[in-house]
Amino acid sequence: MGEEASLTIGKVVGLHGIKGLVKVWSDADSVAFFPIGEELCLKRSDGACQRFRISSCSRHKQVFLLGLEGIESIDAAQPWTESCVCIDESLLPPVEAGTYYFYQIIGLSVFTVDNRYIGRVEEIFPTGSNDVYVVKQGDKETLIPAVDSVVIRVDLADARIWVDLPEGLED
Repeated sequence: MGEEASLTIGKVVGLHGIKGLVKVWSDADSVAFFPIGEELCLKRSDGACQRFRISSCSRHKQVFLLGLEGIESIDAAQPWTESCVCIDESLLPPVEAGTYYFYQIIGLSVFTVDNRYIGRVEEIFPTGSNDVYVVKQGDKETLIPAVDSVVIRVDLADARIWVDLPEGLED
């Protein structure tokens, strides 16, 4: 797993049982993000980083319980509490055409269809019916609903999004 392909997808928030299972909080919505037999990397705040092969993964309440080869006891797991959980981007499950992971959208420049710069996507929040892009330029913040009628085109290679803002969202 190269550093350039490493994507943080969670955090070790605790331990489970005496056999070294780690509790991972993640925005991931499925165990498919943690495929058994694949590697992930745990990165501590002190800079220590180590790769582990996933031996088991299950959902438990609001977290994932991960078994990692080389961590078979609570004592072996303890030093990794609060670590970031990173995977290689290539391990992410594919998404449908026209849908994106949040990390792909955050940081993109947003332009109107007439090529007027609005700002950069700083964060995204789900509302239930659709996501909302929080776009900032200086002190100005624009909330853009991530729906097909508004988000006209996303170009990841060019790091741009083109939008057709509904009346009321424009200056």
